[in-house]
Amino acid sequence: MAITASMVKELRESTGAGMMDAKKALTENDGDMEAAVDWLRTKGLAKAAKKSGRTAAEGLVAVKVDGNKGIAVEVNSETDFVGKNAEFQSMVSGIADVAITVDSVDALNAAPMGGKTVAEIVTDKIATIGENMSVRRMQSITGDTVVSYVHNAAAPGMGKIGVLVAMTGGDDAFGKQVAMHIAAVNPASLSEDDLDASVVEKEKQVQMDIARESGKPEAVIEKMIVGRMKKYMSEVTLLNQQFVVNPDLTVADAAKEAGATITGFVRLEVGEGIEVVKEDFAAEVAKVSQS
Repeated sequence: MAITASMVKELRESTGAGMMDAKKALTENDGDMEAAVDWLRTKGLAKAAKKSGRTAAEGLVAVKVDGNKGIAVEVNSETDFVGKNAEFQSMVSGIADVAITVDSVDALNAAPMGGKTVAEIVTDKIATIGENMSVRRMQSITGDTVVSYVHNAAAPGMGKIGVLVAMTGGDDAFGKQVAMHIAAVNPASLSEDDLDASVVEKEKQVQMDIARESGKPEAVIEKMIVGRMKKYMSEVTLLNQQFVVNPDLTVADAAKEAGATITGFVRLEVGEGIEVVKEDFAAEVAKVSQS
C-alpha cells in the first residue's frame, strides 16, 4: 500500500512520533494505522515523543581530543540523577566519539552509531530511561595542541562544564591550568578582537550614561570611558584576565612565561541559557479545587 503524506501526518499527530518514525511504522505495517500505532508503542517511540515537551536542562558535557582537534558536546536530560546513570553516561561517551568526526549538531544527530543514527539512539534511551533527552550543542576547536578539562566530573571526560584550550608551545600542564581558569571565570572571548562589537558598544554606552550622571563635561567623560572600558576588557577577555593560578599575572603574561600562545578556547556548561519553568504544584491543586 502506498504511504501518503496525509497518513504520515495523521500518525504523527496521534502519537507525537517523528516524521521518519511515523513513515517507517506505516511502511512496516502496510499502511494499517492501528498497527502502526502499536508498532511505535512497541518500539518506545510514541512514549518518547510524549516526553519531548518536557524541559531537559540537566545532563552532561563530554569532551574528547583526537590529534589536533577537540570537541565538546552537551547532551541534556531532565534530572541530574540521570546524569549519574551509567547507561546515560555510556551513551554520552559514544556520542562524543562520533562527534569528533563531524562538524555540527545536525550532522551529529544524523551520524551512524551502533547500527542506528545518534538521534535514534537518543530516542531509544528516552523510552528506556523515561526522561526527555537531546543533543543540544557541540563545538569543536583545532590547534597545534588541544587540552581538555572537565569540571565537576561525573565520569572520565564528562561533567557539568567542559573546556577545550588550543595553543602553540607550552605543555599540557599549563594548558590544563588555563582550562581550569576558563571553567571558573567564564570569559566572553579570547581577546578584544574576538569580542562581539555590539556587546562592546552596549557596554560603552552604559558606562557613558553612568558617567554623565556625575555631571562632568564630555571631554572628561571621554577620558573616564577609556579607563572603564580597559577595566571591562580585563574582566571579560581571557588574555586580559588575572590568571587564577597567579593573580599577579594576566593570562597573556602567564602564557608568555610558559612559552605558549593561546589561540582559542571552547567552554560548554550544562543547561546554560535554558530557562526552566518551575511548576507550583500547590497552586495547581488549589486552582483545581476551586474550579
